Amino acid sequence: MTTMSTALTHRDRAVLRAVAAGRCTTTGCSGGSLTVDGLAFCDQFAGPRLTSAGLITTGPRPGPARLTSAGRALLEAA
Repeated sequence: MTTMSTALTHRDRAVLRAVAAGRCTTTGCSGGSLTVDGLAFCDQFAGPRLTSAGLITTGPRPGPARLTSAGRALLEAA
């Protein structure tokens, strides 16, 4: 797990809020493509980027995306 070295964008924060609200699923392991409210998210790199930054976590199969404690803390601080 790594941490982000650059500031989060407004889009990243919006994705984290959607994940926190239980509105996001992923296509699989390693933070695959995200869907929000059942629709493909236009930024195909957001899931892998936020996963590798240690802010969201996904299971080995398609399913819900979840905030990590670091992602939760970042949202609370914003």
